[in-house]
Amino acid sequence: MHNNQSSLVSTEWLAEQLGTPGIVVLDGGFQMPGAPTTAAADYAAGHIPGASFFDIEVLSDLSSPLPHMLPQPKSFAEAMGALGISNEDLVVVYDGPGLISAGRVWWMFRVFGHDKVVVLDGGLKKWQAEGREVTTVVPRPPRKSFVARYRPELLRSRTDMLANLQTHAEQVIDARSARRFGALDPEPRPGLRGGHIPGSFNLPFALLTNAQTGELKPDAEIRTLFQSAGLDLDKPVIASCGSGVTSAALLFALHVAGKDDVTTYDGSWSEWGLPGDTPVETG
Repeated sequence: MHNNQSSLVSTEWLAEQLGTPGIVVLDGGFQMPGAPTTAAADYAAGHIPGASFFDIEVLSDLSSPLPHMLPQPKSFAEAMGALGISNEDLVVVYDGPGLISAGRVWWMFRVFGHDKVVVLDGGLKKWQAEGREVTTVVPRPPRKSFVARYRPELLRSRTDMLANLQTHAEQVIDARSARRFGALDPEPRPGLRGGHIPGSFNLPFALLTNAQTGELKPDAEIRTLFQSAGLDLDKPVIASCGSGVTSAALLFALHVAGKDDVTTYDGSWSEWGLPGDTPVETG
């Protein structure tokens, strides 16, 4: 596999590029339900200078009962234009720990046809560890025109996942913790069953990064992690998680390592784990 290292940029590079026309920085921070702070509060407390807040909770399908499902293309386009982003701009996205939700923002741009998007390696964690500037100033960029070109092939639905149980055409890998995957710990969202999609593999997303720096592990290590989890890297992959956010960390890591026949199940466990007739495995 060729690698896609160009989708990952360093803190050094970004520090040199801040303020350059045509480069837009987005804080794509995210907090799990029940966390002591919200992503919006984290952003307000300090962010990379010039970065706008990409609110995963708000920039979603607010009519859906499921959390932060993909918005309609038109809604996404309007929101990105309001953030001062055009189709010509390079978008640089980061999150707090390095790779929990930046992958989701990266993937959303790609779903809506914008490939000029990269992730900051190590995120805000590495930026601050290096003593780089953070600010509480919220930018007010002029509105631009952004056109969304929706790519539904990057997405899988509940119906697709049920069909895949019969065909086994795509491998499924789950980014949740091993204890949630095995139904040993309760789900953070109340009312969901424990366990996982039958036949799916498990690779907790936090294993993809260096715990000290937040940086993505080298390509060879990433491939080994996925293979050790049970994946055949020559076959297509669907990533899942709790609610469609951390699954994209798996997608991003696979992309950087050179694997692009990957999609995500947007409803993830928030949909599959609801009481009902979707089959569940535990253990």
